[in-house]
Amino acid sequence: MRHAFLEANDLRFHYAEQGMPDAPLVLLLHGFPDFWYSWRHQIPVLGEHFRVVAPDLRGYHLTDKPAGGYDLLTLSDDVRELILALGAREAIVVGHDWGGAIAWVFAHRCPAMCTKLVILNAPHPLRFAEELRSNPQQLLKSWYILFFQLPWLPERLIEWNDYDFIEAAFRHAEVRPGSFSDAEIRRYKQAAAMPGAMTCALQYYRSALSAPPPPETYNQPVACPTLLIWGERDFALETRLTRNLERFVSGPLQVERLPDCSHWVHQEDPTGVNQLLVPFLTQPGRQAIFD
Repeated sequence: MRHAFLEANDLRFHYAEQGMPDAPLVLLLHGFPDFWYSWRHQIPVLGEHFRVVAPDLRGYHLTDKPAGGYDLLTLSDDVRELILALGAREAIVVGHDWGGAIAWVFAHRCPAMCTKLVILNAPHPLRFAEELRSNPQQLLKSWYILFFQLPWLPERLIEWNDYDFIEAAFRHAEVRPGSFSDAEIRRYKQAAAMPGAMTCALQYYRSALSAPPPPETYNQPVACPTLLIWGERDFALETRLTRNLERFVSGPLQVERLPDCSHWVHQEDPTGVNQLLVPFLTQPGRQAIFD
């Protein structure tokens, strides 16, 4: 694995990379409160078949932290520009949590650039909005989204007691105890403590309510083969969000639900997730094109 920086969409992005330079590109998009490291179990496995790139998203860890640009349209533009800056014309896009939301929007907006799509515990934005309106249980589970709209207070509470919130977010929700070592938790805390990183991470939630994508963003269904992997014991997202997705995906859609995993599905059951990823991504289909 190597680490590097590149310029894309007027930002300096840090990323981790493994695999052959001329192999098809797989772009791994992390969520909150993660950074590239959340894919540590997938990068070496996928690197045997692909060129795997896991960036720190806008505002996270070692990537630039601008004041704005945390709406889904701009974040999906980041993905497009990252692919181009990496010398590719298209890519397989894999996203978890916020990375999954960005991946959904990117696949709708840039169908020619998305060869395959993999989503891990991230609802389609329109399905999520529907569920919030109709399902009181999902609304209750999403209380933190409203809390994160407050200025400065969420940042202070997350930073309190050496970022105890970060440890609780991973350890209290895990269905498989021991999925996160003390050393791994320390790395997450260190990433969250980068100057400005936590405010930037919360801007994703704030922009989601203040600047959602217009409905026409989703007019063109996702045309590429799509795999949805879902830990059914997610503390924040109802499993009902995995239903009724066919209207958003015109290409082949595969849904895999893992009953003994929480929100951190790819970190709690890396073997199970990798056993789903590798055959889906290596089966014949569109291949990424490089310059």
